[in-house]
Amino acid sequence: MYSLLPSAGSAAMALLGAGLLWLANPTLAAAQRNSAAGELHFNFTSQPAPGAVRVAWDGQGGAPLYDAAAGYGFVDRTAALPARAVHTAEIRSDAGGARISEPRFEGDASSDHYNNYGMTFRVKAAPGAYAIRVRTTSDAADTIVSVSGMQASRLNPGVFWDAAGLLPNRTTAAWRGQEWSFRYVNGRSYIDIEIEPRKLNVPVGVAEISITPIAAQTRPAGALPAIYTLGDSTVKSYTFDEAPMSGWGQVFDRLFDLQRVRVVNYSMGGRSFRSAYAEGRLNDLLLQAHAGDYLLIQFGHNDESTDETRRFGRGATEAMYESMIREVYLPAIRARGLVPLLVTPMSRVNGAPKPGEPFVNSFQKRRFPELMKTIGAAEGVPVLDLNSRSVAYYNEAGAAAIGAMIMSIEAGETPGKTNDGSYANGHPANKIDGTHFKESLSKQYARMVAAELAGLAKAGDRAAAGIAAYLRPAVQAAIDHGDWTGVYPEIARDIASGENAYYRNQIEKLLQLGALHTDADGNFRPADTMSTREFIHALCMVMRTPCSALAGYGESPLRREVMGAILHDAYREKFRAKPAYMTDYNGKTVVPGAPGYDPNLDSGAQGAMYYPLLRWEQLADTAAADPAYADKLRAAYELGLIRAESGIARGRMVNGRALEPAAPVNRGKAAKALYFMWVLAQPPKAENDVLPVQQDTVQ
Repeated sequence: MYSLLPSAGSAAMALLGAGLLWLANPTLAAAQRNSAAGELHFNFTSQPAPGAVRVAWDGQGGAPLYDAAAGYGFVDRTAALPARAVHTAEIRSDAGGARISEPRFEGDASSDHYNNYGMTFRVKAAPGAYAIRVRTTSDAADTIVSVSGMQASRLNPGVFWDAAGLLPNRTTAAWRGQEWSFRYVNGRSYIDIEIEPRKLNVPVGVAEISITPIAAQTRPAGALPAIYTLGDSTVKSYTFDEAPMSGWGQVFDRLFDLQRVRVVNYSMGGRSFRSAYAEGRLNDLLLQAHAGDYLLIQFGHNDESTDETRRFGRGATEAMYESMIREVYLPAIRARGLVPLLVTPMSRVNGAPKPGEPFVNSFQKRRFPELMKTIGAAEGVPVLDLNSRSVAYYNEAGAAAIGAMIMSIEAGETPGKTNDGSYANGHPANKIDGTHFKESLSKQYARMVAAELAGLAKAGDRAAAGIAAYLRPAVQAAIDHGDWTGVYPEIARDIASGENAYYRNQIEKLLQLGALHTDADGNFRPADTMSTREFIHALCMVMRTPCSALAGYGESPLRREVMGAILHDAYREKFRAKPAYMTDYNGKTVVPGAPGYDPNLDSGAQGAMYYPLLRWEQLADTAAADPAYADKLRAAYELGLIRAESGIARGRMVNGRALEPAAPVNRGKAAKALYFMWVLAQPPKAENDVLPVQQDTVQ
């Protein structure tokens, strides 16, 4: 287990905070005066390099070790958390530069925990952005170069920060011959240049290093200010093939006046303070944002992982969690002129509570929410307490409603997938997932964050007030009056709690799309029988198909066999080939080494199948189907458009044996089928951020 490095002394930090970047050492000051635009240049060769600091070897002492007074030198432990051991005694110098070779490595470089040792050169540098250039003595094929604990393999081109591929990483490392370059935002009082060999006993090394400050990016005239969100899967924006999973960052933009502000979500599943830093996610955000923009950060769930000793693990002790916030994130954010706000992570939900058992805060071992509040108070950073609000909301809404809004999936609920495979037959991990949730709950978290902002703004917090000023009028009114019906009219009066909330997520989406409607009292009546005509009208709307293709079914109460036949006809009208939901998610689709592979999201599972678990011939009551509908009903079943639901359960990958063809279909079950078909008709990799059809109104 690596030990952590001590923080810089307060005197040094005061010097750096005053902007006196290199002036702690006369040699560095002279080098800076002789270089362009404040560039600091280190020369490890015997060749003259005007304006560069000559890194000289002591014939007896070897490589010059880091000295805070000098402001540069080699170290034997990196700045990473946990700190990584590197070598100094083994470094050799010749006319071409400083070199090292390693006779042994620890671990496998294709994993998240390895150490090829090598060398690390440290340079005193204030928090801020820098263009870093490293000329090596070795070829790129033999050399790994990185900065201050970042993961070199994640800094390559072709990476997108979001699931829909809308946010490319614009800050990537580049090799040109033996020269490596990267733009880096530093939060510490120094920068580490790490050079590791890729191969045993093959020397690697450094000939030159240059570090050039990059000014904070001012907002161009006419450009909108931005609110950035950075977090894990609970904040992430999801694609349709991941439906119904949703993050609050996915729906947060709907609360703001987007004519006046941009809302940009940099969140992704599996991330923590450590991993979002190591892969360059924070780095790219800070280099793309403008001074004066806002950044809301929520991490904590993956930080609970017990892999804190692994080099590129996600987990953190409380001490590591605090160090990442105070020594890495906040100084870097502030140096770029952004305004940071911290969001405490919502509590995980116990998906199987005992009767009458209250919901409690899940962070009992590593108390990250409380620690975040302490850090915020000490650092003068606003903290939005989503954690406390979430627990209060769970107990207010009740177990039935909350259980329906988390990722409790039953067969036939969605054609989407997770890392373990298709959801079509129920949750492929055979669990009720209380960490993740559906859009019906993500909207609640989003409004809690908005309410926290408004509350802090009212108390005089300038950062919170700056963001709250961009809220839509209807949202401001909802916060003031405690009534959110003007913002979320799709939350019918009778589906907010109790058993009627079972299909709340589907019902809300169908109401939001305008495909289904409430009665004059604002109730949906999920237990009432659905009419065939209303079902067809809604299906045509969500699949964008002409209703003329579904004529001839009459206006009688909807039965399951009729619903199956209608679904079959709508499918045939919409698709000329099977959609990807049916063809691509029947096994592990992204394996290590493949484009898009993400080690933070790899569950190791091979993938559950989309198609029904039982063949048509295995069902107990198919003979009872009306002959007029039997063939289409069978085709719909074999396509997975309708499932045998007798005996299914949320949290289990199980199908029933009775199709119940003559059974009436209630409005809740109809909403479930319509939601399934709505997702099936969407582009799988498009972002699932469908804006409400209702206009903004102030109640």
